[in-house]
Amino acid sequence: MRSILFGLITCLILSACNAATNGSNGPQSAANEDTASGQSLPPTSVSSQIGKLKLQTLTTALSHPWGMAFLPDGSVLISERAGRLRHYTAEGGLSAPLQGVPAVKAEGQGGLLDVALSPQFESDRLVYLSYAEPGDDDSSGTAVIRAKLDGQALTDAQVIFRQSPKIVSGHHYGSRLIFDRDGFLFISLGDRGQRPMAQELNNHMGTLIRLNADGSVPADNPFVGRDDALPEIWSYGHRNQQGGALNPWTGAVWTHEHGPRGGDEVNVPQAGKNYGWPIITHGINYSGLPIPEAEGKAKPGLESPHYVWEVSPAVSGMAFYAHDKVPAWQHSLFVGAMAQRALIRLSLEGDTVVAEERLLEKQGWRIRDVEVGPDGALYLLTDEEQGRLLKLEP
Repeated sequence: MRSILFGLITCLILSACNAATNGSNGPQSAANEDTASGQSLPPTSVSSQIGKLKLQTLTTALSHPWGMAFLPDGSVLISERAGRLRHYTAEGGLSAPLQGVPAVKAEGQGGLLDVALSPQFESDRLVYLSYAEPGDDDSSGTAVIRAKLDGQALTDAQVIFRQSPKIVSGHHYGSRLIFDRDGFLFISLGDRGQRPMAQELNNHMGTLIRLNADGSVPADNPFVGRDDALPEIWSYGHRNQQGGALNPWTGAVWTHEHGPRGGDEVNVPQAGKNYGWPIITHGINYSGLPIPEAEGKAKPGLESPHYVWEVSPAVSGMAFYAHDKVPAWQHSLFVGAMAQRALIRLSLEGDTVVAEERLLEKQGWRIRDVEVGPDGALYLLTDEEQGRLLKLEP
């Protein structure tokens, strides 16, 4: 109980630092001086290790966008944290907010979060949304709905997951939505600022969830049949997972998570494994003091990070690059950085990270999400009041 109170007090006292590194409204970039019109801007040239890249702002009319998903026709659905879902097309630009989005608690780091399409979207038209769902009092919790996209509206919405329990906190909701090759849905969650709960299996805090597409629990989940564990849990001991993607070469789900002050991690979560938070961490508290429960950077029986940043970039969004358009980017993992305001490219040999490149540092934008479009270009969202949809290609 003492550690829980200590964590809550620390979060309250240091909320400004927490917001800057973990993804709430940070200071706006000076690069955002041009216009709230939402019109596309002329492309500019930026440097990279593979030569000059073309950077184009497709719209500046988004308000703190969070996630995006490409439709089969190449257009894109984009979530805004305040609770709006928008549709962007190259021909028509940004739509008015779509109807049928659930009510969200858009406070702190909460709001409308990720968006993903059903693997059978062309036949079933199903869209999945994660969001901070308000409770009966001031509490909230991460939830996921699926609904049918019907023109410019969502219909037949059904809640398929609710984080339990709901608590009074504006921190660490996660969350990314990832479908694997077998059609299972993975939901990355945060610990909601309740560190010790990430080590307990009777709640959803700090876990990666695995469900069937309809929200039911797969029979082969690692904790099915245990009275002391929730059957939805795939892995646990995570802090705040705001990135997730399917490795196209191995079929494994990868996630990344915020450390506290230092220690952002990339993981390849395995069934039933404990990823250590807060017992092992490469970070410290925002106050500069150690994490009270921490016993070091590694411990037998706990999974160490697959890759770690000792200084936190404040990672958000991630995408593997496997398109033929840019051979030099093959076997790369792209990650957005909000505190360090950059796009990070991790070069892979197999599953091993062998090099790191920072892109767009001069632009100074908080990169919230990154996706590879059907055309092989990179598409980025910036977490700003005049948030941008960016296109990056050679």
